[in-house]
Amino acid sequence: MAQPIIEIRHLTKTFGTGDTAVTALEDINLEVRAGEIFGIIGLSGAGKSTLVRCMNLLERPTSGSVVVDGQELTALTEAQLRKARRSITMIFQGFHLLMQRTVLHNVCFPMELSGVPKARQRQRALELLELVGLADKAEAYPAQLSGGQKQRVAIARALATDPKVLLCDEATSALDPNTTASILELLKDLNRKLGVTVVVITHQMSVIEEICSRVAILDGGVIAEQGEVEDIFSNPRTEIGRQLVYPSCVRIAQLPASRVIRLAFNGGSSYEPLIASLAIDCGVKVNILGADTRNMDGRAFGTMLLGLPQDPGEAAKALEYIRCQPNITVEEVEHHA
Repeated sequence: MAQPIIEIRHLTKTFGTGDTAVTALEDINLEVRAGEIFGIIGLSGAGKSTLVRCMNLLERPTSGSVVVDGQELTALTEAQLRKARRSITMIFQGFHLLMQRTVLHNVCFPMELSGVPKARQRQRALELLELVGLADKAEAYPAQLSGGQKQRVAIARALATDPKVLLCDEATSALDPNTTASILELLKDLNRKLGVTVVVITHQMSVIEEICSRVAILDGGVIAEQGEVEDIFSNPRTEIGRQLVYPSCVRIAQLPASRVIRLAFNGGSSYEPLIASLAIDCGVKVNILGADTRNMDGRAFGTMLLGLPQDPGEAAKALEYIRCQPNITVEEVEHHA
């Protein structure tokens, strides 16, 4: 197992003092392993952006420690911290490009600040633009680019100081689905080629499932649960976890007044048609009330809400059949009427 490159211990962040104080983060403990793509997800106001900004001390924690690549950031001087931030760079939802500079000179900017010779700046910037697929846009200006192209420039700029960690704060939230997919694929490619550790902040579970190996769920400034993405998807243990993983389009109060069960698919073959098999093998038909399933490398994850037949014998037969299937867990949904 890879060693942690980010270690956060008992981190708390409070804004304001006295009666007006607001605790944005409370007793956060997590580790990000070197070379992984780690996700942090939560609803709006959960504290995601505050947490990621504490990772490079753009926000200084009220208490607790932040260790990145063996350095305790809270113990560094301002000069030492500026140097350390070259190894833990960041991209944002809003790109933050310099509009008066060309794409090439945007990528050169961090190297200028670090005192890199101009010839080397240009050479490295062109290499990075090639890497992110924008070699032909070196002399263009940000206003001439699409949103996805701007984010690629921002990624190239973030890589200019050869960081060990790339922090992505809602980096795809402003992009359309196709562009989001291409940016996520780029991040995976850079992770493989460069070995850079990626931390993804998002409110979209689809982003987590697409790119991350492990995830932490934030809720109200605390970590509700964390672990392997497959484990969280197959068996969320908290209410916020279920809210993020289970179908958002189905509300229990909307379901008909019949017996309802929730199935969780835990990584079995995605090519086994459960509902059709139930009808063929048992002669029992069930009502699909909602589903949020996904195919990850040929394995099924996610959940499904089923309405069982009114007849107790038929319902029992369906339940027995489903419970005998591998990689599926079943629970009854109570108080659904």
